[in-house]
Amino acid sequence: MTKLKQFLPHLLVLAGFIVLSLFYFNPVLQGKEIFQSDIVQYIGMAQEQKDFRAETGEEPYWTDSAFGGMPTYQLGAYYPHNYVKELDSLLRFLPRPADYLFLYFIGFYILLLCMKVDYKLAFLGSIAFGFSTYLIIILGIGHNSKAHAIAYMPMVLAGIIAIFRNRNIWSFLLLAVAMALEIQANHFQMTYYLLLLVIILGIAYLVDAYRKKLLSNYFKAIGVMVVAVVIAIAANATNLLATSEYTQFSTRGESELSIQPNGSPKEKSGLGFEYITSYSYGIVESFNLMVPRFMGGGSSENIGKDSNIYDALRGIGASPVQAAGFAENAPTYWGDQPYVGAPAYIGATVVFLFVFALLLIRGRLKWWIVGGSILALLLSWGKNFEFLTRFFIEFVPLYDKFRAITSIQVILELCLPLLAVFGLYKLFLKEVKQEEKLYALKWSAIITGGLLLVFLLFKSVLFDFAGASDAMYSKQFGMDFMNALEEDRKAIFTSDVIRSLILVLIAAGLIWAYLKSKVSKDIVIGGMVALILFDLIGVDKRYVNNDDFVRASEMEQPFQKMAADAQILEDKTHYRVFDVSGDPFNTGRTSYYHNALGGYHAAKPGRIQDLFDFYISQNNMKILSMLNVKYFIVPTEEGNQAQQNPNTYGNAWFVKDLKWVENQNEEILSLKDTDLESTAIINSKFRDEVKEDFKFDPSTNIELVKYQPNELTYEFSAETDQFVVFSENYYQPGWQAYIDGEPVSHVQVNYVLRGMKIPAGNHEIVFKFEPEVVKTGSTIALISSIFIGLVLIGGIGYEFKKRK
Repeated sequence: MTKLKQFLPHLLVLAGFIVLSLFYFNPVLQGKEIFQSDIVQYIGMAQEQKDFRAETGEEPYWTDSAFGGMPTYQLGAYYPHNYVKELDSLLRFLPRPADYLFLYFIGFYILLLCMKVDYKLAFLGSIAFGFSTYLIIILGIGHNSKAHAIAYMPMVLAGIIAIFRNRNIWSFLLLAVAMALEIQANHFQMTYYLLLLVIILGIAYLVDAYRKKLLSNYFKAIGVMVVAVVIAIAANATNLLATSEYTQFSTRGESELSIQPNGSPKEKSGLGFEYITSYSYGIVESFNLMVPRFMGGGSSENIGKDSNIYDALRGIGASPVQAAGFAENAPTYWGDQPYVGAPAYIGATVVFLFVFALLLIRGRLKWWIVGGSILALLLSWGKNFEFLTRFFIEFVPLYDKFRAITSIQVILELCLPLLAVFGLYKLFLKEVKQEEKLYALKWSAIITGGLLLVFLLFKSVLFDFAGASDAMYSKQFGMDFMNALEEDRKAIFTSDVIRSLILVLIAAGLIWAYLKSKVSKDIVIGGMVALILFDLIGVDKRYVNNDDFVRASEMEQPFQKMAADAQILEDKTHYRVFDVSGDPFNTGRTSYYHNALGGYHAAKPGRIQDLFDFYISQNNMKILSMLNVKYFIVPTEEGNQAQQNPNTYGNAWFVKDLKWVENQNEEILSLKDTDLESTAIINSKFRDEVKEDFKFDPSTNIELVKYQPNELTYEFSAETDQFVVFSENYYQPGWQAYIDGEPVSHVQVNYVLRGMKIPAGNHEIVFKFEPEVVKTGSTIALISSIFIGLVLIGGIGYEFKKRK
């Protein structure tokens, strides 16, 4: 009975998290699903592997439905012995996206409990973290893997802090399991940012251990952590090894290509400075952490018919429907970023409590949280704080592998509510002097409230409310419209500043009332919970709400079949489709129905991207024919229609000659002037694998007789040795060729394709995708999972023996 009473508060908190998650995303209770644009594209990309899995019960690990062929490692592939994924599925038992919101809550709650915080304050901190606007926005657009990784960040920190506090089996298991779940979420950019925060935390603890002469304990704790992290990595070995392997094949890997399509030198391999910093947070824009629409909110805000731009549009001849439609998607954002879905609002109440904590807390806790927050903020500024950004890109390992650097603000979303909770924790400690608490209250109210008051009174002096895209709107609609737009920007700025100021004053008033013994601790906590919920949910609902949900059937089949699709699907041969009705390299729609040359992925196959930049974007028919593009989807006045390419080279063809080149630059440039139907271009590094003792014979025959995404079978007939080019992407770490069941080698030709010399006679040629990385990784994962299980059993046995 005593144990039940001990755990009852936590069970009630968990129930509260479930209720809040389902309350915010309540349409899931009606069987609806949130329409996530990125997930829609993912569904298109993954459709072939999903169908193959349903038909055969096997995992293909390769799809031909995107970019001419790529591994499915980053498209939700299932791996043997992936018990971490099964544990994650148990934790995410709620309907999506309520499951991720619940993970936000529970992860942060575990962190605060490990830091010895009362469950009531831990509940408050969890909702402040979980309802942070950015964390809700990414669920709205479908950045599920990002949300997934963010949700496990606090749990990893909990394991680290638990080991620093107490090096026991349970601390070890917490870190090992949390880190395994973090890695399994498969968003390495978020995990990388977590690592930066962990390094700062480690430095703070190191300095503290040095001062207290406890370095021995510190390094013992580090040793335990290293073992836990190694076990977590091993439990995810398959995914990590496969991702590492594919990275070299993708746009994120190192490329030997050193020229641009125009012949100029390429800046560098991987991602360049301009690409990495294309989304850089404005320095002044940082105040939208405390005022949601400080810079107009998102790039498309609904400001309604009462707006000035509605009247301005009506004044220049727009119909009521046209004016209303524009006002529902008004360009109120006036910051420097190309596009903003919503502000990264953390909450006026949370920011006030964070400043209050800064003035009240001392020691290592404050400094690692503040250090992480400052670093995250400075790095989010990108090209607006160029010195630091260039330093990280040039000298910090792996930093240049990630774009959208504003995402590092997830560290702020974690750190600010964390320190805010400890500010309240200190407030309620009797050991802290009353004068210190009153001092912190006075100055936190002056700093935050005063700043908001300055913004309110001097907005016209401080800001011009002019955006980067205003010249376009001025040219299109005239100056009267621009004046109206600026007035609307001022209006929503004023409204949100007043809103934040009121919230700060109420929060400060609650603390003042407690210090004057007018209200109890529970009233303060309850009041802060109510303020945070009102504040954050009120802003979140502007951007992610019930209107974003659709019938489940719409997400199960998000792309409706067009007449062009139906026409193409009548052809039962194997070919590729190129959709030029939109952006072919930024959509998963074509992949849903066809084997597409395009697709939608953040890490595209690198050489296909090169071909697009050099040739495909210029509608080079020779390259498209080489890639077996038999159909185009083209826009017409009657709608999209299918057009056939009569000159495609087919699935495989014989060549007369081989053209040897010395490097990747020569490979891609040679495609321009070479007759690719009669000549194969090969890099000289394959010279030892190819003998040129073949003789072209036009009477020979090769035919694709069986197709599966992971296995292709050809029938070959020739009286002399032949060299054949196959219109499939070359990917050496998995594809194995067989002639009559005997393994043979094949080489990369024409920059992206496969080529092979075949001896005279009648043969069956089979290409099978047999990735060794999956076999190796699965074995390591199994061993790691067994180890974790044994440690768990040992811990339970030890506890039982100790109690007995």
